[in-house]
Amino acid sequence: MNPWMHYLLWPCIKFAIAITIVLTVVAGMTWIERRLLGLMQARLGPNRVGPQGLFQIIADPIKLLMKEDIMPSAAEKVVYVLGPMIPLLPAFLVFCLIPFGPPPAFAVTRVNVGLLLIVALTSTSVYGIILGGWASNNKYSLMGGLRSAAQMVSYEVPFGLSIVGVLMLCGSFDLVKIIEYQERHVWNLFPQLVAAFIFFVSMNAESNRTPFDLPEAESELVAGYHTEYSGMKFAFYMLSEYASMLVNSCLMTSLFLGGWTLSVGGYGVTTAALRSMGLLGGVIGAAIFFGKVMTLMLVYVWFRATFPRFRFDQLMDLGWKWMIPLALANIFVTGILILAAGTLKIGADTYWYGELALSIVGAAVLAFTLFLITRGRPAATVAARPTEPPKVIHASRVSEA
Repeated sequence: MNPWMHYLLWPCIKFAIAITIVLTVVAGMTWIERRLLGLMQARLGPNRVGPQGLFQIIADPIKLLMKEDIMPSAAEKVVYVLGPMIPLLPAFLVFCLIPFGPPPAFAVTRVNVGLLLIVALTSTSVYGIILGGWASNNKYSLMGGLRSAAQMVSYEVPFGLSIVGVLMLCGSFDLVKIIEYQERHVWNLFPQLVAAFIFFVSMNAESNRTPFDLPEAESELVAGYHTEYSGMKFAFYMLSEYASMLVNSCLMTSLFLGGWTLSVGGYGVTTAALRSMGLLGGVIGAAIFFGKVMTLMLVYVWFRATFPRFRFDQLMDLGWKWMIPLALANIFVTGILILAAGTLKIGADTYWYGELALSIVGAAVLAFTLFLITRGRPAATVAARPTEPPKVIHASRVSEA
């Protein structure tokens, strides 16, 4: 094949197809989320534009395009305009590095450090939120941007540490090799159950989704960092949020749920079996991958309809006092068990006892952690509370004194 065709034209075509699919999914998710929230909250949701409100995904962009684009008079104009674009670009570029099905046809580009590049690119999205909040010259927007900075720093650490256990097991930053490892053994969800839990919580926090939507808490900050944005600039922020949700769901699927495969110990729907079926096998693999990703996207919606928003101190406590120590403990235990049982391989007659031990230990640790997090306040602490409310001293009285 011509090098220009192989290294430039064909990847650009695959990227264009992937972005078209991503934009379609993002547009569809806006309708799916509103309909599901209506179902869960005993109301109808969008039902006026088209059958079951389906044409709402067309009406919303038209409405945003036609809205007046207002810029605050005291805003930092250049940064204000760039703010919504900064989180959008890396969110779309990441899809160049994520394989959606059996390679090479369903992988835009394959890089041996693909996972490292994805983490590096996704971590830059916070700059758009911080700059947008600061450039608006609005106190609520600035508070939302500062909250986002603190939240991203707090959860980027456990997000990255949760991946280390997977890398120790699979021995590669290449997402294709990580998926092929899982098809020969078992989904990393089981031996890395604690890491999967930490990754799942962190990816919710990184996307600023309920119950981690403190940067745009409407009951406290009007609308947070995008208070002063309207029209398509506001749409860019929302588009980057949904794109981030999709990226994180793709990563969760690739790292912990076996990607496009449905196999254990090399038996089942493997990459080799899909390749032997030609284009049909590739489509089947992409459909499996897409089904897993959409399941995780629906969990985002379920969380939004179920959980109340954290207080900010609870958000910080969860990240620094629970997620990071758990992630470090998971790395420590994984390393010990790999050294102790790394010579045993899963195959026709033997099991990887190290992975089994990791699954059991992970389930026990996760159950105990959830018990500690969700348990009520001890009775002695409740009894020690004062029955009378504390005396409030107004600032004016202090100043008069």
